Amino acid sequence: MNKKTVAVMFGGQSSEHEISCVSATTIIKNINTDLYRIIMIGITKGGRWIKVHSVEDITSGKWKNGTITAVISPDASQKAVLLIEGNKVVIEKIDVVFPALHGLYGEDGTVQGLFELAKLPYVGCGVVSSGVSMDKLFTKIIVDTLGIKQAKYVAVLKKELEQINQVAEKIEQKLDYPMFIKPSNAGSSRGVSKARNREELVTGLHTAAEHDRKILAEETINGREVECAVLGGNEPKASGVGEIIAAAYFYDYDAKYNNEESKTILSPVLPGNAAEIIRDYAVKIFKAVDGYGLSRVDFFVERETGEVIFNEINTLPGFTGISMYPMLWEAKGIGKPQLVDKLLQLAFTRAAESGGEADVL
Repeated sequence: MNKKTVAVMFGGQSSEHEISCVSATTIIKNINTDLYRIIMIGITKGGRWIKVHSVEDITSGKWKNGTITAVISPDASQKAVLLIEGNKVVIEKIDVVFPALHGLYGEDGTVQGLFELAKLPYVGCGVVSSGVSMDKLFTKIIVDTLGIKQAKYVAVLKKELEQINQVAEKIEQKLDYPMFIKPSNAGSSRGVSKARNREELVTGLHTAAEHDRKILAEETINGREVECAVLGGNEPKASGVGEIIAAAYFYDYDAKYNNEESKTILSPVLPGNAAEIIRDYAVKIFKAVDGYGLSRVDFFVERETGEVIFNEINTLPGFTGISMYPMLWEAKGIGKPQLVDKLLQLAFTRAAESGGEADVL
């Protein structure tokens, strides 16, 4: 059987650039090289696309000094990466793309649109699903239609911050302190803060506005933070439930990736039938946003009542050594190599279902 070629993309222009690089190394190390050749494409924070020669170059950061430009051609007749060095252009055929890209331009439907133009199978959710899931406000609107409880919120546009006192008053009329302030489009808790008074609210709004033009103020839920992984296509399945024990005041970017005291617990003891409700809700939300391939769906379990409250969905969750998504499937007996292979197979399956020319291996 001829090997198929998978292009693994990582880095990117989002605030999650570094985490994307770590995710990519995990994915690449777990691709079955008996079935696939691998082309690595790194995207710098400035937006330059570079051919990367080894996992070691990713780990060291050396890849950013690469001299060969590597861009995916939007020409559907080519299905290729264009390798450009000086005046020389080499066309290298590819069969599937694994975008290990988190956040802006990687998880929001942008790069997925390129794959659609190029008629290339790709891992993960499609254009619309990625876009609405990345945007917390749109996700909330969709989840509202399912009757699933979520935190109360107030949406604010960056332009409105010119009248900051009026904005603060509008938020205070609907929400009590403490509250969370979040960019509508951002990942790994970038730009998120907790406000306990007017001064922190104003500061938090301006911080969130550095990441997006839409901002959410959200009520604080006194709950345990739990996550559930979803895998599949037309009939997706949910993993077990994992719990986050944050070392910081809340589970921000630094607590996730830089504080060793933050912990994850697989199969935590939850009140009543909360675990089954979470698994059921995770699949329902995944289907509602037209998810495909993978997502991690995050919830709170309220401490006093045991009620399950939706938080957010991540359509390209982290794949690092401490990331919940692969850990939850490993707990179910699906190791990283099997999981990566399944995600690639799903990419081919969707392409075939949508009228593409891809065949499943």
